[in-house]
Amino acid sequence: MSVALLRITSGPSRYKSVVLTTSHVARLLQLILLPAPACAHPCSDAGATPVVQVRDNLVRLSFAKRFNLTGSGKLLARDQARVRNLRARASAKLSGLALTADTVVSIPADNQVVDYVVNVGVGSPHHVTRILTRRRTADSLLVDTGSSNTWVGAGKTFVQTSSTRQTQDRVSVTYGSGDFSGTEFIDNVDLGNGLSINGQSIGVATESEGFDGVDGILGIGPNGLTVGTLSPDTRSTINTVTDNLFAQGKIAEDQVSVSFEPTNNPEVVNGELTFGGTDSSKFVGAINFAPLTRTSPASEFFGINQAIKLGSTSILSNTAGIVDTGTTLTLIATDALQRYQRATGAVFDDATGLLRISPAQFNKLQSLFFTINGVNFEFTANAQLFPRSLNTAIGGKADDIYLIIGDIGTRSGSGLDFINGQTFLERFYAVFDTANRRVGIANTPFTTATTN
Repeated sequence: MSVALLRITSGPSRYKSVVLTTSHVARLLQLILLPAPACAHPCSDAGATPVVQVRDNLVRLSFAKRFNLTGSGKLLARDQARVRNLRARASAKLSGLALTADTVVSIPADNQVVDYVVNVGVGSPHHVTRILTRRRTADSLLVDTGSSNTWVGAGKTFVQTSSTRQTQDRVSVTYGSGDFSGTEFIDNVDLGNGLSINGQSIGVATESEGFDGVDGILGIGPNGLTVGTLSPDTRSTINTVTDNLFAQGKIAEDQVSVSFEPTNNPEVVNGELTFGGTDSSKFVGAINFAPLTRTSPASEFFGINQAIKLGSTSILSNTAGIVDTGTTLTLIATDALQRYQRATGAVFDDATGLLRISPAQFNKLQSLFFTINGVNFEFTANAQLFPRSLNTAIGGKADDIYLIIGDIGTRSGSGLDFINGQTFLERFYAVFDTANRRVGIANTPFTTATTN
């Protein structure tokens, strides 16, 4: 096979020598010759299609925030159902027992209210298309660090291509207020710009509930979460897309970084996944890395230890929890929430399921401080608010003020005492480092934004 040696500049005096096939060189030339995007940041057009960028040996995949207003559930109820599912999945894995939908689903399967989606291609089309053109079998998938199966078929019928190979396994995964079951296939997953993961194991749903408007899930959590999802190969582990990108030499490190931006629009491309490293344009200062916790059940996920203060008042002592893109709110243990509620004067709002404060209480609202591996991260008063322009989208009143801090459903000491969800990640950059068993957190240009 013909190869070319390409020297890539990564700094004033730092170079890397990379051996590339001639097809890779042709692909790079295509990328170089493509016109530059019209905006410096991901476009905020609600109809825009998330795209992929490949530069500095990293793979960047834009993704979009989406409000799905067809469901009837409340944000907190959905998140608490997800927590119960996470606990049950961890328990099942540790005990070696099978997990079924009946074990954990305690609210009706319903559509996701707030989520983040990416567009990927599955299969081998007969022609190469430009960045913004969907492939013949393009799928919109939810981005989830709390699960690790990648699957399609919820929104439309899966189309087999020349690269599709069916396995002997059935696959089934439950999520707090939804589930899917079907058949496991091996196929190529296309992230755009001709960047394809060869031989990725994916599920194809024959039945699914709770995924209206999307085609499935891009699971990028620890691959141990896939154990028990296949049958008859119940003990098999499925490599995630991140694992396979690394194994196939397409990224330099087995990690994925997540950048969200706070927004008050119902649908907007405001996020980016970076496979293989970090994007220095998305954060400020240093990344603080915390080792994965050893406390169960948080240890089965991207779990860390942290403490939380409201101003100078402790509301949650150093304890274990997780960082999770699949949870909307920022959840804390029941006793911690009670301390938070007393200190803020917030009341429970029946219509939204969230805490509500008055304008006067908001004016006095102090910052929360998350202490992670000895570093304090400030979660401002504005960051604690649900975007006020979107109040009516969740059944609230336009002029009310709702908080995004919620009850995880159990008291502290359970081994899963907090979840830093999407609302947390919209203010901080996160690095999910599988190879080094750690999670990194950094401030961003939006940490102190007043968007909400």
